[in-house]
Amino acid sequence: MTATQDPVQRDDEIDLSELLGTLNDHKWLIGTITGIFIVLSIAYALLTTPIYQATSVVQVEHEVPNLPGLSALTQTLEASSPEATTESALITSRMVIGAAVDQLNLTIETHPQRLPLLGNFIARHYASKNPDKVSPALFGMIGYDWGGAKLDIFQLDVPDKLLDRPLSLIAGEGGAYVLVDDNDNVLVIGKAGQSASGHGVTIQVKTLIANPGTHFLVFRHRELTVINGLQRAINVTEQGKDSGILQMTYDNADPRLATNVLEQVGELYVRQDVDRNSAEAANSLKFVREQLPNVRRDLEKATAALNAYQIKAHSVDISMQTQGLLDQEVTIQTNIQQLRLQQADMQRQYTPEHPAYKALMQQIGQLEAQKNAIDKKVGGLPDTQQQLLKLTRDVQVSNDTYTGLLNQAQQLDIARAGTVGNVRIIDKAAVDITRPVWPKKLIVVLGGALLGGFVALVYVFIRQMLNRGIEDPAVIEKIGLPVYATIPVSLREQALHGKRIRGSSKQHLLVLDAPADLATEALRSLRTSLHFARLEAKNNVLMISGSSPDIGKTFVSANLAAVVAQSNQRVLLIDGDMRMGSLHRVVGGKAEVGLSELISGQIDLVEAMRQVGPLENLHFIARGKIPPNPSELLMNARFSALLDHFKQMFDLIIIDTPPILAVTDAAIIGHHAGTALLVVRFGVNQAREVALARQRFEQNKVPLKGAIFNAVERRSSGYYSYAYYGVGKPPK
Repeated sequence: MTATQDPVQRDDEIDLSELLGTLNDHKWLIGTITGIFIVLSIAYALLTTPIYQATSVVQVEHEVPNLPGLSALTQTLEASSPEATTESALITSRMVIGAAVDQLNLTIETHPQRLPLLGNFIARHYASKNPDKVSPALFGMIGYDWGGAKLDIFQLDVPDKLLDRPLSLIAGEGGAYVLVDDNDNVLVIGKAGQSASGHGVTIQVKTLIANPGTHFLVFRHRELTVINGLQRAINVTEQGKDSGILQMTYDNADPRLATNVLEQVGELYVRQDVDRNSAEAANSLKFVREQLPNVRRDLEKATAALNAYQIKAHSVDISMQTQGLLDQEVTIQTNIQQLRLQQADMQRQYTPEHPAYKALMQQIGQLEAQKNAIDKKVGGLPDTQQQLLKLTRDVQVSNDTYTGLLNQAQQLDIARAGTVGNVRIIDKAAVDITRPVWPKKLIVVLGGALLGGFVALVYVFIRQMLNRGIEDPAVIEKIGLPVYATIPVSLREQALHGKRIRGSSKQHLLVLDAPADLATEALRSLRTSLHFARLEAKNNVLMISGSSPDIGKTFVSANLAAVVAQSNQRVLLIDGDMRMGSLHRVVGGKAEVGLSELISGQIDLVEAMRQVGPLENLHFIARGKIPPNPSELLMNARFSALLDHFKQMFDLIIIDTPPILAVTDAAIIGHHAGTALLVVRFGVNQAREVALARQRFEQNKVPLKGAIFNAVERRSSGYYSYAYYGVGKPPK
């Protein structure tokens, strides 16, 4: 004989065939959940409000503006490539975004009230078919907008306590309206095109197009709240490393608003750059004009000194050698003078540690070194030539500096008025209304299908893990209980059970209603097994019990009794559950006038016993009225005497008892039974529960003969496939 594999050992192993079998067993559940998610995703893709994306492209030039008076060194040092993060922060700064919020009046938010879920879809559909028209109210719901309603508020000033709180504007006839707060208190009554005030609220409605009675939700937000929201919503990315090309995107359900916001942000960004460069030119011009009087005085002083020396020394010419040194020294001194002016200007903008400032000082140092070298050569000249060279040099340097400053002043004045900045808009803000960025219908549906499948798999596997009910008869046999029969689940029995729940008092026996059902055939097999098992029993009393309620004891007891009665044996079916017995719902009739009254002597045997339907050999005793002391009644000697009397009258006595783990009634009845069977329900009763029930019977000296595996569902592993052999069609 092949040894049965220990199911406990298999719990710690991953059985691929078992996993695939679980998926196959629950394929309809998985398909249903996945289908529900697909339907929901399709509904979401069709009903959700589309989100559009406005895009704009700006270019930031790498070189700084060519302002007169700045040396090539300074321009080169300041012409570094712009950092994308820096420009992004500048574009989304409060300076730029705040100005856009003010220009577009974004602190005021309005939208019509619409029917939940379907309202936006209906309104969009109507507006696309009927532009510039207002839909009439549908279904008599005049408070909602069904398409085409518009509200434009030019001014809305509210007290601080009403900021960011929902207000309701109710449209009236001819542009009239009423503004109420969230507590339905009237704040303002006004008319479109006119300013209205009341309760600290000032409002001016520019446009109101709606059916009378239409409600609009109105918010007056704090400016900083709106600015912070836009800063998070506007995305700035650099197109290519160090390209200076920045793309701005902004998503909104209103494509026109999305375009206007990006357009304003782009224009304000360019404007602030132009203003900044113009301000730099103005500052430089101011500095140059401040230096001009000083340089002019220096020029006049140097010229007077040269003229006085020439008259005194009676010399007006310098030698050729001296002229060459003069030209070199004038050039160097002029450059030094220009750099000194730039140094004075840069000291207002940079610290001494700035790279541009350090480079400028390094260049001045080099020129000073060259000047010192020439001064040494000049020291070898005659005194007259030295003095004449010095005075002539001062005149020429002052003259060149003064002339250069005059030119710079003119150029800076022109630059200040005509500065265009180093930022320009390449692509103006635009929205493709034919392709919203969300929802992506295909992605949403595919995502819904994947999510549904994942949720279904997780649900199935978690339920499988948490449901530790017995699904293999080998587990019952390992506990020490032979399995006398495996009864498959029956769809017909489920239908009969539904009728019993609805309170029908008719007979609902499966063996009579569906004699070809698989469960009926399994009961016939149980009848055969019991025939041989009873040969060794001490009497003809069969007790059927279970470890917990709702496992099918009543179904097994009633239908087994009917099957045995069909084999020409006299059978008595007793409902021994005097607490919650329901055998009367299966065989027909009422629960009253039964076992409890019979034991207590209130009725005689003729009144308590009744024949079951068309089965002449099957008799039934109901539970009777629910007594206050069922266990004490069962321990009464009259119950034992009744059973002894019944043993002589019938070939088989079947007693349906309460669950052993709930009450002790089954243990009491078990002492009178020759055969005791335990019903175990597939997927419900756990192995420990069954073992505990067996232990409880053994403690009460009631030996269990075996078990009946009830309501077994077909699994891919084929636990009861043998039951299909030659018996009708299996249930779907």
